[in-house]
Amino acid sequence: MLGIAFKEWAVICRALADGRQALILRKGGIAEAGGAFRPEHDRFLLYPSFFHEQQRGGVKPELLPLLDEAEAERPPAGFLRLSHFADVATVHHAADLDRLLALDALHGWTADTVRQRFEYRTPGLYVLTVRVYRLAEAAERVDRPEYTGCKTWVEVERPVPTDGAVPVLSDRAFEDCRQRVERALTG
Repeated sequence: MLGIAFKEWAVICRALADGRQALILRKGGIAEAGGAFRPEHDRFLLYPSFFHEQQRGGVKPELLPLLDEAEAERPPAGFLRLSHFADVATVHHAADLDRLLALDALHGWTADTVRQRFEYRTPGLYVLTVRVYRLAEAAERVDRPEYTGCKTWVEVERPVPTDGAVPVLSDRAFEDCRQRVERALTG
């Protein structure tokens, strides 16, 4: 059972769910304590967020079909659909923009989005390498008022069963991605 969810752009959740990326870049939400993200949990549900208008302009053109798919499968107003979860394998705080830009092939953000997020307030971004799993059955929950706003972590009202979940990437594909992130960020 898992009751902690991580809010992320719907298009990025879709890319993670499809195995097109296995990392999350995070600055922090406006509603975070002190305005800064902290990797508080090493396992969490992916909570697709449809709030941010910049999703369309902030991702690479090849991810736009994923955004369209996510929008088409968006749950009815007042509900959220949780279909995947992530286990965090590594966490890095990257304070070197060039190293972050070297990760370009491993995520869906445009270079401009990476730069904007990197430079916002204090330079740097967190890079989480995550192993994503598809739940045996998607769970729908009421999208409660306390879940709204620019926050990262949400405690869902009823935990979601994780039994029978399957990884979206093979062991080898995930390890390859993890090693590429390590090489780019640690030299």
